[in-house]
This record gives sequence, structure tokens and C-alpha cells, in this order.
Amino acid sequence: MKGVDRTGAVAASGASSGATEAAPRRGTVDPVKALLHQHRELCELAVDPLEIAAGLESHGFTDRSAARYRHRDVFSLAEELYARVPRDDADPDPEPASGPAPRIRAGWVLLTLLPGAVASGAVAGLRLGPGTARPLIALGGLLAVTLAVRAALGRGPLAARPGAAARPSAPVWTACLLGYALLGDGLLDAVVSGGPDALPTGAPDGPWPCATAPVLALALACAPAAWCAHLLDLGARRRLAGSRGLEDFTSGARPLLLGVLALYLAALTGLLALTGAVLHEDPAYPGALTLGALLFLARLLTVHRHRHAPAVILGAAAAAEVAAPALVLSGRLPGCHFLAVPVTTLADPLGAAAIPTLSCGCAALVLLAHSLRTLTRASAHAPLGGPE
Repeated sequence: MKGVDRTGAVAASGASSGATEAAPRRGTVDPVKALLHQHRELCELAVDPLEIAAGLESHGFTDRSAARYRHRDVFSLAEELYARVPRDDADPDPEPASGPAPRIRAGWVLLTLLPGAVASGAVAGLRLGPGTARPLIALGGLLAVTLAVRAALGRGPLAARPGAAARPSAPVWTACLLGYALLGDGLLDAVVSGGPDALPTGAPDGPWPCATAPVLALALACAPAAWCAHLLDLGARRRLAGSRGLEDFTSGARPLLLGVLALYLAALTGLLALTGAVLHEDPAYPGALTLGALLFLARLLTVHRHRHAPAVILGAAAAAEVAAPALVLSGRLPGCHFLAVPVTTLADPLGAAAIPTLSCGCAALVLLAHSLRTLTRASAHAPLGGPE
């Protein structure tokens, strides 16, 4: 794995060489030589010109910047930088920066099926188990599903790559969003009608109904999410190898990202229809699809070392959902009835599902716009030794 070790060092060298672009000084006879001196470690450790191009882009270079160095685009500039660095003839030919096609391994394929299998068992236990045992079944199922999701996100296309500071708040907000998908609409309905009068029983027809169908579909959707992320990685590397400029790569990466998102949502729609039919529940398409899109985009950004925006947007969506029943309850206080007006204005004509649909939908659109700007850059898909 020589290429992985060396490319991992390229990321470190990029940070030490400075992220600001330096224009060639006036009077310089060979501006490329000055650029090579500035980024020598990056160029020496790179295993392919495309890796240098991705590194330069991460430092702020554009095709217009390359014109200052007498090149039509960053890719051709990177090719000259790579050619000018002496290479060890005894060293075998390295793998290209675009790398081999991402491998399909049985390990991560099986792990992506684990959350759906565990969630299916938990739902079956809630439906078939005795009423007195349901709280323990729910607690055990929640713990088991959490561990299964963590295992599924630890390997394969959904595994986060190194290179960015971890955001421990993102899993907390994700759990809040999934918890609201399970219990939130039932709670909001009960609160708006003057309740709740009892704790949730796990039954869809209880005083505080649990929406198990959409949550089960989201757990089952871990598998198609991994395959869609794999397709994005595969397509991006092929585009990186075939592009002749950064703008060329971006123009091809945008429809690729949108197509992968559409494919995931189509798979999630099918799973929602299946779980709704099996469990005889409302699949809650709008809320579940917007939540699925939000979680999928957040994971794609996390995988490609963009972890700040997903944590912030997930937190904002979770806060908006939790605030809805809190405002209605606060409106019961003397003189505070106005606090419940924004929520009841939406919930009365559209139903409680309007709150998560609006919250997750707006958050997903923000992350989509951010993804179209960041995940369509060549540097986002440069192989920096991420986990398999």
C-alpha cells in the first residue's frame, strides 16, 4: 500500500506549504520553477499529476490561476510540475491518483445490511411481544440498532476519511432526528389536541402512536446509501482521470451527484412503500424522504472530509423539530398563547407531518447547495488514504 502511505503524506505537506496561492513574481523567467520550489514536497510525494492538480486546487488554484504560469489549466500545470521532479528509476510505476476502481468487499456489503436486519427484529419484537416487555424491547432494540449503524458507517463507502476534525455533535443530532421521526408526529398531534395523556406504547393505534414504518425504511436504506456512495466515488474517479480541467470535472460531477441522490431517494421510496404495506402504517413519504435526503447528503459530506456544515445543519433541523411541541406546550402558560401560533398555523391545515417535512426539507436543500459546491471539486475526491 505504498501509494496510500505516500498520498497520506501529501495531505500533510499541503498544510505545511501554505494554503494561499502565490502569483509568480514580476521578472521571473521561469514561474513554474518558483511554484515547484514552493510546493516541492507536494510534488515529490505525489504519485500522479492528477494528485498534484487536486492538491493545488485545495490551495486555491483555478484554471485562471494556471494561466499566470503559462498553462491553459491546472491539470496541464500539474503535469509539468510532476515531470520536473526527479523520480527514482528503480521505483516501480505508481498507481494513478485516480486510483483503482473502489472495490466491493463482502465485509462492508454485509455491514450495510445489518442496521435493517436489527431494526426489523426490534420492530417485530415490539409488535409481537407482550405489553409489559415492550419498554425493554425498545431499549434493547435502540442500543442494537445504534451499534449496527456505527458498524455500517465504520467501513466501506460510508466510512469517514481522515483529514478533518471530528464533530461528535453530528451523531447526537442524527439520533434526535430519527427519534422525532419515530415519536415526534404522534407527540405533536397529542400536544395540539390537549395531551399527551399517556406514554407511548409502541403500537401505531395507541394514544401516542409510534411511526415505525419510516424509521425501519431508513434503517434498511443504509444498504442503498452505501451503494450510491460507491457509485459516486467510482464515477468521480473516472471523471478525474478523464478531465482536462477543473471546470470540466465540475461540470461532469454535478449531474453525477444529483443522479446518485435521485437513485437513493428512489430506493428509499420503494422501501417506504414496502414497510408501510407490511406494517399497515402510513409511510409518511414527505417527511421520511426529506429526512433521508438530509442524512444521505450529510454523510456524503462527512465521508469527503466536510464535517462542519453537516453538524450545523443537522443541529438546526433537530432544534426546529424539537421546538415545535415545546412551543405548543409553552403556549398553555397564561399570556403565552402566541407562542403556539406558528406551529398550529402549519399543523392544523397540513397535519403534524408538515413540521419535520419543512425542517428537514429546508436543511436538505442547504446541504445540497453546499454539496454541489464542495463535492464537485477534484480535491474532494483525491485519494488521501481513506479507509476502505
